[in-house]
Amino acid sequence: MADDLIFPVAASKAEKYEALIPQIKGLLTGEKNLIANMANICAALKEGLGFFWVGFYLVDSPEELVLGPFQGPVACTRIKKGNGVCGSSWEKAEAIIVPDVDKFPGHIACSSASKSEIVIPVFNDAQISGILDVDSDELNAFDEIDKEYLERIVRLISVG
Repeated sequence: MADDLIFPVAASKAEKYEALIPQIKGLLTGEKNLIANMANICAALKEGLGFFWVGFYLVDSPEELVLGPFQGPVACTRIKKGNGVCGSSWEKAEAIIVPDVDKFPGHIACSSASKSEIVIPVFNDAQISGILDVDSDELNAFDEIDKEYLERIVRLISVG
């Protein structure tokens, strides 16, 4: 699928995700390369929902994540397990919603423009293989709707 994505303009957040998910599935259909699929997911989320930054961090060693495909300003290249929002999500094996990144203990400020964040673990055979990291330049940008839909999206590339 190489066509432009279609995004509803006057729609609720849930309706935007509902419109976007089948298009993401179309982008992934027939493509086995994980990096290519992650890159297209990042582009679709950034364009479709207007996020400030969208990207994946991949498990590079038992103690470190490394930057993967992303859309947005340059980012931190490596994150230790347990550090920042991404490292904490990896350590706890759970999604984390941060309404105000300045109030998150140990937040890693890759960009001072980032104000709120949501991170979702990506699983491979019951082990975390990466983290989807989404930032907004607005406070309180993420909620349970984002969590539900972003978890659905990462399941499209999760294995096992």
